[in-house]
Amino acid sequence: MEDVKLEFPSLPQGKEDAEEWTYPMRREMQEILPGLFLGPYSSAMKSKLPILQKHGVTHIICIRQNIEANFIKPNFQQLFRYLVLDIADNPVENIIRFFPMTKEFIDGSLQTGGKVLVHGNAGISRSAAFVIAYIMETFGMKYRDAFAYVQERRFCINPNAGFVHQLQEYEAIYLAKLTIQMMSPLQIERSLSVHSGTAGDQQQSRDAENQIKNSEYTEAKTTHKNSKKNKKYEDSVRNLWDNFKHTYIHIMGMLERKRRNKKSKTYLKK
Repeated sequence: MEDVKLEFPSLPQGKEDAEEWTYPMRREMQEILPGLFLGPYSSAMKSKLPILQKHGVTHIICIRQNIEANFIKPNFQQLFRYLVLDIADNPVENIIRFFPMTKEFIDGSLQTGGKVLVHGNAGISRSAAFVIAYIMETFGMKYRDAFAYVQERRFCINPNAGFVHQLQEYEAIYLAKLTIQMMSPLQIERSLSVHSGTAGDQQQSRDAENQIKNSEYTEAKTTHKNSKKNKKYEDSVRNLWDNFKHTYIHIMGMLERKRRNKKSKTYLKK
C-alpha cells in the first residue's frame, strides 16, 4: 500500500497536581480526556445527578448486559442523551463492532461542547475498553500506550483478556480504515496495482493513462469514458476495502467460534 501520512491531534497531558489514587475513588468517575469521563454505574445513579450536572455531563454511554438491565439503566433520559450497549463482560464478547458507533457518539458530543460519561457496572473492564479504543483511534496510539494513559487517571481499570486481544487487533483495523479514507483515487489504484499486478500490468496502466490524456474524444465518448473511469474507481475502492475487511472478518469469525464452543460446553454440562 502506498505510503499515506496520517496526522493525529496531540494527546492532552495530565495535570501536575493530579490527586493520588485511593481505593474509594473506584466508586467515582474520573475525567480521562477533557470532556470524557470514565466511571462505574454508581457514578450515574439518581443520587449522583448533582455531581453529573456540576461537571457538565450531557451524554452518557451505558454498557450493560440484558440480564443487568434491572439495576444498570439510564436514569436521566429526559436530561441526558444516552447510548445503551448490550455487552457482557465476557472474553468472547465481540466489542469491536461497537467501536465506530461509540466514537461517533463521543465525537458528536465533544464537538458540540458536550461532555460524556462512559460507564458499565464497575467501570473497570467494558467501559474502560471502549475509552481505550476511542483514545487509540483519535490520537493514533497503540493499545499499551492508550491503556497506560487511561490507567494514570483511573488506576483500577482491567479489561478482560478477550477485550485486550481485540484492542490489540484494532490497531491494524483503525489504521487501515483511516489510511483508505485519506487516500486519493489515484493512490488507491496504484496500491491495487502494486498489490495484485505485475510490472508489465503497471506499465500498461500508465500507457493507457497517457493515451487518455493525449487523445481527443467527442463529447459523447468523453461522457462514456468518464462513466467507465468512475466505475473503475468505485471497483478499486471496493476491492481495497474488501482486502481490509478480510482481516476484520477473520477476527469476528474467531470470536464467534469461541462463543459457540463455550455455549456447546455449557449445554453438554447441563
